[in-house]
Amino acid sequence: MARKSSSSVGKTTEAADAKKAPTLASLRSEIDRLDKELVALLNRRAEIAVEIGKVKHANGLEVFSASREEEVLAKVLAASQGPLPKETLRAVFRELMSGTRSLQRALRVAYLGPKHSYSHLAAVARFGEAVEHVPLGSIAAVFEELNRRHVQYGIVPLENSTDGRIADTLEMFVKLPNLKIRAEVRLRIHHCLLGRCEWGQVRRVYSKSQALSQCRNWLGKNLPQAAKVEVVSTAAAAELASREEFAAAVASKSAGQAYGLDILAENVEDQVDNVTRFAVIAETPEARSGRDKTTLMARIPNAPGSLVKTIAPFEKLGVNMTWIESFPMPGSASDKNPSYLFFLDVEGHTDDPLVQKAIETVRRRCERLDVLGSYPRGEVLEG
Repeated sequence: MARKSSSSVGKTTEAADAKKAPTLASLRSEIDRLDKELVALLNRRAEIAVEIGKVKHANGLEVFSASREEEVLAKVLAASQGPLPKETLRAVFRELMSGTRSLQRALRVAYLGPKHSYSHLAAVARFGEAVEHVPLGSIAAVFEELNRRHVQYGIVPLENSTDGRIADTLEMFVKLPNLKIRAEVRLRIHHCLLGRCEWGQVRRVYSKSQALSQCRNWLGKNLPQAAKVEVVSTAAAAELASREEFAAAVASKSAGQAYGLDILAENVEDQVDNVTRFAVIAETPEARSGRDKTTLMARIPNAPGSLVKTIAPFEKLGVNMTWIESFPMPGSASDKNPSYLFFLDVEGHTDDPLVQKAIETVRRRCERLDVLGSYPRGEVLEG
């Protein structure tokens, strides 16, 4: 039998490879097929979610569960081997859960507005777009709307890694300690300098006081001639800058896009790791997830060593304390010897036996102790 030449074998192999190579049309056809499967699976998932909603309603359970949603996201991210980035998967499933949640019940979520403020971005990061986002003019208004049951949830800034506590939020917890923290959103904050003029023409920079503080070194170095003007929110600052020729705003990229502003400079925050922690507040507490933290508000006797004595049970019982802030008692700031409240975070849930025992021991050493909530620990999300 005659043997084929090596050249003819090579040509045959090349022809076979060419025949097997996918074309643009075949790849698009495969995408179309997968999309149909995905739509069918997503709708089947939604049908099951509706059934879950009926079971929850029958048992008097709430639609939103931060602990369950964190569990779902953790399983999804752990199952992924790529190539999709985890942030993309998180966003997809966030909106999927938001949409299926809305099939069970329409939710209203209050936040410090207007739209495109960082509080709005945090609300979207937690609840997705398929809820009614309710913008309000102050942190106090968020608490009050929730307390009046005009909304089911609120989201408020609690602390910033650069500036520390948000005093307006702590003050409202003093007034309304019955409202509970159900979840936290830790959002990495990237500030932009936004405007309609050239950088060198800026005469006024608008922003919320905390945002101006977080960028004070950058602004002092790069815009020393510009007046810094505090307004109620970063989104309101962007709106003002959109109406003034020689004004700029320190706000999010999202706010710049919404108000048609140019990005004059990005990432103008002084600290690279600039994270704001937001609290999701509601009337009822959150169930245990297994990876929780608990926030407490304690009124401690104003005497030498009282703080050390009060929190000693946490160390004795091996409960780790991760945050503490002092806050003057309302009306006592002008006193010669003012009284203070202390806000604390400890690891664990109030249903954990050791945490429960530690809290009860601490309670006996306080003038008053309020548990503001136990909730899942949140990961840092990109703003």
